[in-house]
Amino acid sequence: MVSDAIADREKYGAMLQVALAEARTGLAEGGIPIGAALFTQDGKLLGKGHNRRVQEGDPSAHGETDAFRRAGRQRTYRDKIMVTTLAPCWYCSGLIRQFAIRTVVVGESENFRGGIDWLRENGIEVIDLRSRECVHLLEKYVNQHPDVWKEDIGEDQASGETERNARPQ
Repeated sequence: MVSDAIADREKYGAMLQVALAEARTGLAEGGIPIGAALFTQDGKLLGKGHNRRVQEGDPSAHGETDAFRRAGRQRTYRDKIMVTTLAPCWYCSGLIRQFAIRTVVVGESENFRGGIDWLRENGIEVIDLRSRECVHLLEKYVNQHPDVWKEDIGEDQASGETERNARPQ
């Protein structure tokens, strides 16, 4: 089954290239370079998108939600593959769980781990490709725009706490 694993990795790598192109588009528009795409199991592209929070002033315009919306209504999502350049945040992880997307391909989880452990604990297959290209693309952005990045992940600028971990005052 080694050949199956290699074939899957090649298939997922090709899918990731679609999400990476979206991330680059987002960066060229002045936004955060995170891209995503939704595919069928056999590799048919249903929708692609990128983080548009900065461009549209919309805090819910994450890469995964953009790809999901552009895919349109599907009869079921259980047989779909969500591909994203970065581990999904809690918001996007909730979308994945809500619609029972069973496979998530992640370009990288070094810059941000997001909800991938929670997704795995809930039976979702998460495949981390550990793409150096994805790591470097976002790492450069984070270093150049730390305040925008902290806002994107819900981190309080003053305390360093994420919103989900922050305690009411």
